[in-house]
Parts: sequence; C-alpha cells; structure tokens
Amino acid sequence: MKMAILGAGNIARKMATTIVQMEGIEAYAVASRDLAKAQDFAKKWSILKAFGSYEEMLEDKEVELVYVCTPHIFHFQHMMLCLEHGKHVICEKPFTVNADEAKKIFSYAEEHKLFATEAIWTRYLPMRLVLDQILERRVIGDPQSLTANLCYPLKTVPRMRELALAGGALLDLGVYTINFAMMVFGNDIDRITSTCTKLETGVDANDSITMTFKNGNMALLHSSMLCNSDRRGMIFGSKGYIEFLNINNCEGINVYDLDYHLIENYKPFKYITGFEHEVEASQLAIAEGKLECKQMPHSETIRVMEIMDEVRKEWGLRYPRE
Repeated sequence: MKMAILGAGNIARKMATTIVQMEGIEAYAVASRDLAKAQDFAKKWSILKAFGSYEEMLEDKEVELVYVCTPHIFHFQHMMLCLEHGKHVICEKPFTVNADEAKKIFSYAEEHKLFATEAIWTRYLPMRLVLDQILERRVIGDPQSLTANLCYPLKTVPRMRELALAGGALLDLGVYTINFAMMVFGNDIDRITSTCTKLETGVDANDSITMTFKNGNMALLHSSMLCNSDRRGMIFGSKGYIEFLNINNCEGINVYDLDYHLIENYKPFKYITGFEHEVEASQLAIAEGKLECKQMPHSETIRVMEIMDEVRKEWGLRYPRE
C-alpha cells in the first residue's frame, strides 16, 4: 500500500520513521506548502516523492492512504481534500475541532466508500488489549472509579496559546484522558461536570473533568499545559486496583490487591514507534473493505468530540471559526 504524509512537521517525522521500517507499506509521498521542506523531508526518510502542494500530491493516482498531521484546526479541511480526491485517510488526534466536523467527514467517507479513522495511538497499542484482558478476568473485581491525568509544560508553544488555532490543553491532552476513561468504562455517560482556568489568550490551560456513568462509575480527569504530571491512570475495583503507567504511551501495568500487594505486572511490547499499530489496523480494514477500524470506530470518535464540545460549552470557550 502506497502511503502519503500530508504535512511535514514534528509528528510527521515520527510517522515517517515508522512506515519506512514497516512491511507492506511504502513511504510513497510527502507534501508541504513549502516544496523545499518537503524535499528535505523526503530525502531524510527516503520517501519517493515530495510535493509543494497538498492538492498536487492528492492528484497522484498511486497514493492510496494519506496520513493527515497538520495543526488540528486544519484537519477537517485537509481530510475533506483527501476524500474528495478519493483517498483513504488516517488523521492525527484530535480528529476534528468539534463533533459536527467529525460527523461530516464520516458521512462523506461512508457515502463514497472511503476509509477514515482517527490516529489516536492509545486505542491501537497492544497494551490496551492487555488492560482489556485484565478487566475481563475481573482480577480487581468490579471497576468502580478511575483517575487519569496528562500534563506537559506547553505554555510557551505558540500553537498551544492561540485560540484561532484551537489551542489549549483539552484538544491536545484532555482528549487522552477522555479516551482512557471510555476505554475502561464505555460511553454510557449520565452526566459530565467540568471546570478550567484559561490563559490571557482565552485558551484553556488547566482542565478538570468528572464523568459519571449510568451504572454509577465515575472518572476524574485532569489535564494541563502548565506543568508536568505522572501521567497515570488508576482504576479502582472491588477486589483491588490497576496502575496504568503513562496513559499517553503505556510504560507498564501493575495490578494490586486490596492489601496493596503487587499481584501482576506487565511490561510494554517492543515496537518501532507505536504508530505502526494504527497503520496496520488501517491497512487491514481497507483490505477487508471496511470503512472504519474496530479499535476506534466512528461512533467513538464522535462521542469523544461531543464530550469535548460539551465541556467547552460549560467553559464558554468557542474557537473563532465555529
């Protein structure tokens, strides 16, 4: 399968590093608005073609799957461009800026029998399956509450500070905490309460979200662009608890009993970068004629976007383009 990368920024480098080492995927093309940048990128990662225009790359009939990794304010525009050119698409998180945009993307893709998925890698990593199996074995009994946090000092990153670019902690960091909660407790949510503090530019900087599920389970989520945190997810059950080390990129899972004794320990699998799992899942789905990945169905992407829309409404936070 010939894969192209739309955008040549930092995250694109990680995807390029990944696909050049994979079997069954050809690092075929990269596009940037700056041709010299695309050419340098292609040379460094031995990518066959470089384009100084997204449209020009998408007109290449050899391109089959496009990875969109431009700033997320442009995700909708660039995914639609891919789909209108008949290309399957995998888009970096957050999939879009709001749920309405996500619904439009999926509706168009399904109508034209094209594959589209959100590349939130935590949904595809093998350690997610390990966690599922631990919960299914009921080692900790009935899971009843969880906490998750993800914080990085990103206040000085220009994109994160700009409201016009949909900056702030929620779409970059909070999205991981929400996905973690839904991977454990599902999406049958009764109510959501939240609060945030903002920078002088208007973007959210410190976020706190409480999700109460219809079965009584509760998730307490925290994200911030002002500081570091331990990035842990903790799942508390009737017979013990689970410590998930780094919800952004699992570094291990520890299981404890009610007496705080470690009873199970799991180390992460070896991989190229971790991005290969979302690419492999996309490749398999396309080969099977499916329009979505089982790891991240369209409905889950939309539900996450709806949750983020809801909390932003509570905060009085709207992006200028909305």
